[in-house]
Amino acid sequence: MEASTPGASMSATAQASSSQDFTHRYLPTFGKRVHRLGLAGNYGIDEAGLGAALERGLNYIFWTPRQGRLTRVLREALKRDRERFVLCAGPSFGWFPGQVRRGAERALKVLGTDYLDLYQLYWLSRMSAWTEGTVEELQKLKQEGKVRALGVSIHDRPRAGKLAEDSPLDLLMIRYNAAHPGAERDIFPHLEKRKPALVAYTATDWRRLLKRPRGWEGRVPTAGDCYRFCLTNPHVDVVLTGPASLAQLDENLAALERGPLSSEELEWMRRFGQVVHG
Repeated sequence: MEASTPGASMSATAQASSSQDFTHRYLPTFGKRVHRLGLAGNYGIDEAGLGAALERGLNYIFWTPRQGRLTRVLREALKRDRERFVLCAGPSFGWFPGQVRRGAERALKVLGTDYLDLYQLYWLSRMSAWTEGTVEELQKLKQEGKVRALGVSIHDRPRAGKLAEDSPLDLLMIRYNAAHPGAERDIFPHLEKRKPALVAYTATDWRRLLKRPRGWEGRVPTAGDCYRFCLTNPHVDVVLTGPASLAQLDENLAALERGPLSSEELEWMRRFGQVVHG
């Protein structure tokens, strides 16, 4: 048996540590260490695949009442180890205070838990409203201990930048990908003051970044490349994935083990994103 050299051992340890730094992050917002690939269960993956995803360490869970398969798997997982998970939910519509409260209480009941790690208004201005009444209701839920942190998903980048600087929000969920990198200009510079957590979604731009544009002769990204693009930016804490199968999830996890994109890969992804955006 060939003995390993101290240098080789240290190198392997450093690589493992570097991989862990990229794939996991401690988030003060929740007081928990999370896998930076967040799980959404509404894109086809079956119950066995969802259970396997949790076993593989995914613990940032984006849940909606329409995710029946995820609900069943998640209820059992929460019974075993509630503190391991960052559980995120929101009202289907959040225009009025009553909708905000009912959404939270329904989620607590359906999932069989006494608190949500994150409660967020979805697609601000399209599915919910940021008003004195809805904000007050969010804060009441937090004061009552039913939710631990408050967030919104939002496409209006300038408004998101203002909310990042001055609001009671603990987290922003935003569109960010190689075809839509505008958050780098409109949102990221505004995070420093309060340091809200940041979650990216639409990493593949609804799969547009996985298809070869007309006239493009170079390499076409994989979904894993798209997730690595998001997570290479240090401002992004978590990126959501919605796998259609366990095989897709495993491909994405394997890609993340490669760590951040190199400068050459970043340049390639940005050029590809510009072509896709048009």
